[in-house]
Parts: sequence; structure tokens; C-alpha cells
Amino acid sequence: MPPQRFREQFDQIQRSMPGVPLALGPDDAAEFVFERGVVLVRDGEDAAFVEDAVRAHFTATDGLDPDHVRRAGPGTNRSGVTRVQVADPGRGTHPGDPVVGHALRAVRQAEDRTGRRLVSRNHVVSIAVNSCPGDEPVPAEHAAPLNPAPADGGHDPDRTVGVLVIDNGLSHDYRAHPLLARTRGDLHPQETDESGVLRQYMGHGTFIAGLLAAVAPSTDITVLGTLNDAGAILESEFGDRLFDAVDRHGWPDILSLSAGTSNGRTDGLLGLDAFMRRLREQRTLLVAAAGNNSSASPFWPAAYATVPGFEDAVLSVGALRADGEFGACFTNHGPWVRAYAPGERLTSTFTGFTGPVPYVYHHSTYDACRYGFTYACTCTTPSHSGLLSDDGDTSAKPDQVMFEGLAHWSGTSFATPVAAGLVAAYMSAHQESDPRAARSRLLAGNREFAEVRGAHVPALRPPTWRPAAAPAS
Repeated sequence: MPPQRFREQFDQIQRSMPGVPLALGPDDAAEFVFERGVVLVRDGEDAAFVEDAVRAHFTATDGLDPDHVRRAGPGTNRSGVTRVQVADPGRGTHPGDPVVGHALRAVRQAEDRTGRRLVSRNHVVSIAVNSCPGDEPVPAEHAAPLNPAPADGGHDPDRTVGVLVIDNGLSHDYRAHPLLARTRGDLHPQETDESGVLRQYMGHGTFIAGLLAAVAPSTDITVLGTLNDAGAILESEFGDRLFDAVDRHGWPDILSLSAGTSNGRTDGLLGLDAFMRRLREQRTLLVAAAGNNSSASPFWPAAYATVPGFEDAVLSVGALRADGEFGACFTNHGPWVRAYAPGERLTSTFTGFTGPVPYVYHHSTYDACRYGFTYACTCTTPSHSGLLSDDGDTSAKPDQVMFEGLAHWSGTSFATPVAAGLVAAYMSAHQESDPRAARSRLLAGNREFAEVRGAHVPALRPPTWRPAAAPAS
């Protein structure tokens, strides 16, 4: 079984999707979360073929029921995929849902013959990778300096870069901070629970907007609430929601996404294929988080940065440690990560500008550990270690702290907008209208490096970012 803290996080996502039974995969490795009893297929002829192939395989295999195999989603949509039910999703207790595994194997030979993927699990795409963030926010004093600090120059309307942030929305009082006076977007639908305590990951999008505005003042930032179900969405729905976002706001210069999932493959997400192909035809640059699993496995959509045909359209971003010299312990890594930016102990806008807002930690020992930032790595594969999987006394009364506008937070979620801000700042400084050209020239001209798992990697450090001593290991 995964550690208790992971189970709590997993249950939180499950509660946010009450009609969608979820499982851990692959098998019991818990590298990602997916919909139980359902597979994702391309709509049209592929869907009909998969239904027939799975039904035939189940008929010939003891212990599998072909009567459950049926279409469970619309036949056509812009994402180009549909759901096929392969089992009663309300039955079965195995965490890895082996029936879905059987359905995938039923079409494996056909996929090998055609050289084209036909089916996949329906993964959960989340800002909390593997149901676990790189860190949880810690209150900062209202007068504490931002890190990165706001860059010089302010907003120049003649050199404005449009940034669309796909996240979980903005806090109700975000405009009370001068840095976000020009930011717009969706407000969180419900910030606190019945006890007045902040909901999980509330403030995530506001924190990201503050980082962007600090690094690149000449930006028009829009933060959407696409991921407001505990920061998660099903892969089958995510493509359509991305299409909705660009329909509503147009294709931006930069699309910033601090979310994703691994899937055990090297060819992307089936549910995002149509959107990514459309993105490739645009001038928009997708800047995407590499994830917090401390893994070298490709994490999507960030890993499209090394898929042939998509290299110029995607910048994948990992997180640097607080000292900026090494990778943060939680960051995913590998050759598919194109650059690393500061992502540990950053200070940015959060919530509580118009009055302190309480946040409850899960363990009585958690708060003391967090304030010193002497924490162990929080997310590893296949399970978690460190504070978010604390095996201590979970019956103790939780600690409560108050936020008054600013927070310290760590994760690849926040390295991503730092890198996106640097691309935007380059565009403004050099009057470059092509964000993909700006990305290429920024990386080509970069002379700063860091070490991540023994590899020499490009490091994008904002001039206004201040390094700090690394936590003791």
C-alpha cells in the first residue's frame, strides 16, 4: 500500500470526482492515477475496433466479463477520444485495476502491427503530481520581500506579452496586491471548507501569477480555473478544456501549465494528441512543469519537448534547489527536461490580503519542520518519503497557521512560471514577437548551468532571484 499521506491525497482527489472511481497504476506501483474500469480510445473506427477486440479477449479469458464492454463517452469531440467501459467501475478492490490491464493487452498486437497507439488508461492530470505536491505553502510575513523580486521597468504596454495560465484560478482578494493589479481570470469557486479552512491547493494559481508578474512585468496574465477539482482533471476531459481555453481567450504568446502526469510511455497522452497537434500549428509556446516525482520517466505534456515535431513548441522545466546549484530533491529529471529554474523556497502572492486566512496542516509535527525548510524529499517513485508520507502520530490535533498575503512554496509548479517569465521578459527586452524564437535564443544565449543527478543542465535564474542555503539532508 502507498504511505498514509499518499492515501490521504489520493482520497482527496477521489472525493473531488465523486462519480469517477479511481485506481493507482501501473498495477500497484502508484506512478499515476487513472479512471477505474475504463480505457481511452480514439473515436471513430478505432473505438469500434477496440470494443470488439476487448470483448473477444474477455470472452476467451477466464474471470473476465465481456458483457461490461461498451462505449461510455461521446462518439466524437474535439479531443478526438472517447471512453470505453471494460468493467463495472464500482466493483473490484485491487489498487491497479488489472481488468484495465487486460483491455490494454487485448489490442497490443494490433498496435504493434500498425505502429500506432489505439488505447490507453484514462489518466488523471494534476497539479499535485502522483497526488503529492513538491511542498505545502508556508506563511510569509506581509512585508516579506518577494523572491524573485519584481524586475525593474514596470509594465510597458508597447511590449506586452500575453500569458495564459492553466491552473486552479485566483484568490478572491488577489488584486489587493499591486503586483497583480493587471492580472485577470477565474476566481476559485470555493476557497474554504465548512470550517473556514483553505481548501487543498487553494492559492496555487495566485502564487504562479505573482511569480510571472515579478519576473516579467510587461505581461498580460490570465489565470484560468481549469484544474479546480483538487487540482485534477481526467485526461479524457482535459483536451476539450484546453480547446475551450483558447477559444475563450485566443492563442496566447505563452501557455503556462504546472500540471501533468506520467503514463509509463514515451509517446505522449492520447487525450492531448489533438490539442498538441493544433498547438504545433500555432505560434504559442507551451511552458510545462516536469513534475515532482523525483523520477526520470517522461512526464506529460512537458516531455513533448523532446518528441519529434514538438521540440520548438514546448519548454519543459524542472526545479532548482534553494541554492540554485543543484536540482531540487523532488524534481523530475532526465534528457526530456530542457531547462531548470528556481523552484524551492520561492516567495510570492497567495491569499489573505484583506484578512488572515487559516490553513490546517495534517500532522502536529509538520509545522515545525516546514518553517525551517529542513525537509526531506517529499515525492519519490513509486511511493513517497519524507514529511508528506509521515508515519508519525496521525491522531494528533492538526496545527493551524494564518496566511496574510504572501507564502513560501516549493515545486516544479513554480519553476515553470519563472521560466515562462524569463521567455516573456526576453520577448519584451528584444522586441521579439515569436515566443518560440525567444525560447530558442534565450536557451542558446544562456551561460548558466546547474547539476542535476550528476548531469550538467541549463539553469535559468532570474536576475532578481536570491539564492538561499540549501536544506540539510
